[in-house]
Amino acid sequence: MLDRRNFLKSAASVAALAGGALPASADPLAFSDNGDWRAYEIRTIVEIDSTEPTHVWVPAASFADPLWSRPLGTNWTGNSSAELVRDPVYGAGIVKLEWRAGAGLRRAEIVNRVATRGRSVALAAGGRAASLTSEERALNLRPTALIPTDGVVKETSDRIVAGAPTDIAKASAIYAWLVANTERIAATRGCGSGDIKAMLAAEKLGGKCADINGLFVGLARAAGLPARDLYGIRVAPSRFGYKSLGVGSADVTKAQHCRAEVYLRDYGWVPVDPADVRKVVLEEPPGNRPLDDDMVKQARARLFGSWEMNWIAFNFAHDVSLPGSTGAPLAYFMYPQAETAGGRLDQLDADGFKYEITSKEITSASS
Repeated sequence: MLDRRNFLKSAASVAALAGGALPASADPLAFSDNGDWRAYEIRTIVEIDSTEPTHVWVPAASFADPLWSRPLGTNWTGNSSAELVRDPVYGAGIVKLEWRAGAGLRRAEIVNRVATRGRSVALAAGGRAASLTSEERALNLRPTALIPTDGVVKETSDRIVAGAPTDIAKASAIYAWLVANTERIAATRGCGSGDIKAMLAAEKLGGKCADINGLFVGLARAAGLPARDLYGIRVAPSRFGYKSLGVGSADVTKAQHCRAEVYLRDYGWVPVDPADVRKVVLEEPPGNRPLDDDMVKQARARLFGSWEMNWIAFNFAHDVSLPGSTGAPLAYFMYPQAETAGGRLDQLDADGFKYEITSKEITSASS
């Protein structure tokens, strides 16, 4: 547990970090590509050698935002029956494939096409944004199975935002606290479990993006700020020189990444990614950079208010019940999933499960 003494020690770090956490869209450090749209094709190939009844579920790129994300369509081929369905709560797109008993190799190819462009919110300028509906606000404040908003989450959030006079000050304080107090743990499987209560009960606040950015969402919601995780995948190298924040080849099988957004009055949805700041700390060559390293400071400034869009979003769904599955709901839906009569396959074992994901930039939806 984080005791009061350690919490107060970390508050000094938060104060030091907070001053650099609010870039304007005109800031040269902000991730922006001057509004240019870029389109990507993400191809997932699944092969399962079985004679048992088999189900497979693959994320469809269904998240749309007129400012930065345009799904261009999802299609598939294979020797299965297939349909595109949606999660009834969050609207996440799911390609559902099914094979009956008796067939041999199960094979399917799913293609998502998405157009995206850089995001940068003018936090220093202020402005006006469309209000959330009451339903949208409630959805993005509600607790989930692994992101509660009471107990230790609420207690921690209250301490972090104490004295913050505005919602942007609260969000900035939470972001700065996470950058100062979390760590990326390379041995964490996949993107982490996203169990934020367990994180806060541990002596070290460690994990990967589903853990650290999930904690941002939980702390923000506990402070009364609508927030959400967006689950997706990196699709291209970074154009800003970050080796750790992009992909080095067309093979993106293990490039899943989730990011967070917080809804702030006068600004709308604001992109944040404290997990990627900690990724730069741990992984950016030569590795294990200090928080006062110039590249870390630049990432910290950029990743409150802007994203480099060499990444696409699938959905922002939690507690997802896969249609036709006999297994438990998923905490989040970012990886291909499969089930046979013997149970659910390991989503993080791409070799044992037998799936591959590749990405390429395209010039149009028909390329």
